Amino acid sequence: MNRMLSFALIGFSSFAFAQGNCYWQQKVSYKMDVKMDVKTYKYTGNQELEYWNNSPDTLKKVYFHLYPNAFQPGSEMDMRVRSIKDPDGRMVTKKGDVKESRIKNLKPNEIGFLNVSNFKQDGNNAAAQSNGTILIVDLAKPILPNSTTKFSLDFDGQVPIQIRRSGRNNSEGVELSMSQWYPKLAEYDFEGWHADPYIAREFYGVWGDFDVNITIDKDYVIGGSGYLQNPNEIGHGYASNVTYPKNTKTLTWHFIAPNVHDFTWAADKNYIHDTYAGPNGVDLHFFYLDDAKHNDNWKKLQPYTATLMDIYNKTVGNYPYKQYSVIQGGDGGMEYAMCTLILGNGDLDGLIGVTAHEMGHSWFQHILGSNESKHGWMDEGFTSFLEDYGLNKIAAEPVANPFSNAYKTYASMANSGTEQPLSTHADRFDINRNYSISSYVKGELFLTQLIYLIGEENFMKTLKRYYSDFKFKHPNPNDIKRVAEKVSGAMLDWYLVDWTQTTNTIDYGIKSVTADAKSTMVSLERIGRTPMPMDVLVEYENGEKEYFYIPLRMMDYQKPNPFPNVKRTVLSDWPWAQQQYEFKIDGKLVKSVQLDPQGLMADVKPENNSFKK
Repeated sequence: MNRMLSFALIGFSSFAFAQGNCYWQQKVSYKMDVKMDVKTYKYTGNQELEYWNNSPDTLKKVYFHLYPNAFQPGSEMDMRVRSIKDPDGRMVTKKGDVKESRIKNLKPNEIGFLNVSNFKQDGNNAAAQSNGTILIVDLAKPILPNSTTKFSLDFDGQVPIQIRRSGRNNSEGVELSMSQWYPKLAEYDFEGWHADPYIAREFYGVWGDFDVNITIDKDYVIGGSGYLQNPNEIGHGYASNVTYPKNTKTLTWHFIAPNVHDFTWAADKNYIHDTYAGPNGVDLHFFYLDDAKHNDNWKKLQPYTATLMDIYNKTVGNYPYKQYSVIQGGDGGMEYAMCTLILGNGDLDGLIGVTAHEMGHSWFQHILGSNESKHGWMDEGFTSFLEDYGLNKIAAEPVANPFSNAYKTYASMANSGTEQPLSTHADRFDINRNYSISSYVKGELFLTQLIYLIGEENFMKTLKRYYSDFKFKHPNPNDIKRVAEKVSGAMLDWYLVDWTQTTNTIDYGIKSVTADAKSTMVSLERIGRTPMPMDVLVEYENGEKEYFYIPLRMMDYQKPNPFPNVKRTVLSDWPWAQQQYEFKIDGKLVKSVQLDPQGLMADVKPENNSFKK
């Protein structure tokens, strides 16, 4: 077997493990031939799919995503931009003080569309009807449990004027950013179909293999998902000294992407294509517009990318593919299978920062394929953790707590009175800013607070085991919680519920510190609803320090001492229903008391967490 085929089979054979024998997930194999007209920005193609129904259910319908249809006046995406109080600035134009949806004013040759025709199942016609960004297919025959079927279809599309992630001629001049561009089979899992309309947010896809041929004008350079199969026919940085036959007008690029849940590409006539050796034999590819003002930054970005990948490998687990591409394109930064599209004209720190985040998604979403629409915090939040952790590792002056800004940002939302639970569907947030803080920041704090709850060593073991158990699967919130419980022995269901399903807050305070000639009484109080164990650092008048640890009763757990050079005293546990807690210190004069000295507890009012005599 060749490398890609054996890789795919190994990934597929692991599906039954880790989550138990009852776990299943669907699988799809795509074959696509696509022709792009670079003058009209229209493309045509055909698609053959083999679909494995590994579920215990009989399927009478299937659903496909037609994402480009969102970029049309009157679409759900257009309506959402018009109605939300803080629309995405990339999707509006400003006339005076009035903001208007850019989609609203698109002309017929500027909109996006994707049409499907000639849909067949195992050679028989099947009724397929478009409904906005969803294609609904009434099958010619039901797909029985544990069986396979084959679909074939034709499609034609138009690339929209660059607005959001995909499109043409973006703000930096990249001609084609082809993300979410093809008829994409929706995922069916233990919860049912996930045929979410494309309104604004994230994605969820079926694991599978892609075999894609793209025919385009010979002057264009393509970067994206998958391994190029015919570099000696293409050149353009994939191979040297390639001579095209006389009168060649187009080239057909052949890519194979094994065991992924998406396929993305970008193309431009002016791309520079560099390669750089990454860790573990991974080839890093960089595609950026030839611009003397920014080329040097793109060269300097390359070793940083390799270093960050090495850090992520050691922190979570090895990146499993042999290629990753950083591509100038898109409208900011967005992750895709084996690649990312980012803006490229910023300063070096900006390039490193956006690459650190988007490449982190290769672990949290493109290997650990959580449902971003329902649990965006598992995707964006966990990646934000990896980004901050990795950037601190390569910083000239690393800090003790690289997540401190995240705690402040979360507190501003929690204290605003507008927060919605993390369990809110990504499209249902009332305010875009709160979606961002919830998914990116509160999701990040879910992990950093695990450090506080179970200790750093157990937390790092949790990340590695989570990756090992659930790579190439669709983990849900309970899965990360259960891994942390198995690694540490702590009970953490209360934490998952309070942090992700409610807007309960953490708020503890020092109520009083009173002393007489013989002892000091420290009185603490729980003000918010969410419980936590307590780290209390006491400094005495003689300069000595002592760490008092108050376990949380419902955790049934004592974490290792995070301050190995400081004496620790473990006090009796604190039950949630008891709002106040007191402990006595004999024989020493207290100078100061500090709750959570590491700053890893997301207390929304930290001003009452310290006492100084």
